[in-house]
Amino acid sequence: MNIDSKLVKELRDRTGAGIMDCKKALIEAQGDIEKAIEVLRKLGLAKAEKKLDREAKDGRVEAYIHHGAKLGVLIEVNCETDFVASTDEFKELVHNLALQVAATNPIAVKREDIPPEIIEREKRIYEEQARKEGKPEKVIEKIVQGRLEKFYQEVCLLEQPYIKDPNITIGELIKQYIAKLGENIVVKRFARFKIGEA
Repeated sequence: MNIDSKLVKELRDRTGAGIMDCKKALIEAQGDIEKAIEVLRKLGLAKAEKKLDREAKDGRVEAYIHHGAKLGVLIEVNCETDFVASTDEFKELVHNLALQVAATNPIAVKREDIPPEIIEREKRIYEEQARKEGKPEKVIEKIVQGRLEKFYQEVCLLEQPYIKDPNITIGELIKQYIAKLGENIVVKRFARFKIGEA
């Protein structure tokens, strides 16, 4: 199939992907630019998965103070090189992650970071709720697991729906940036401060 160079340029402008990747995607999508974007997204996420094991020793610390100065966030996001750390795309990601923390108040970056005593407390609460609702003993464990998954989606930054696009999680957003920037990106830590909160 012969692909028009204008179509390749349009796809490249819309996605930032390389010329050859754009051409291959358009061939696979038979010239349909929307399908080609989907092909590139899948390819990019696959490439991003391979980068997740690489060490991220550089990065940025972002400070976000909400209007009125009653809420603030500090967040550290790491990448592999100072070159990527100084790009506008990386700065934009770090800023948006700070906004996410300000808006949603997560308690951990990922579920493995939640202290075991908090998870045990939540399990006990969900078990008691299920029993009070009259659920049979044999399904209580499944109910607890389901509610625990929902809890993780609410309190773990990487599992939360992105506030600017609820169709993706923060983890998926970061993978998109890994694919775009070609380096591993890791949210190291964050702190959220609100006047009057302990």
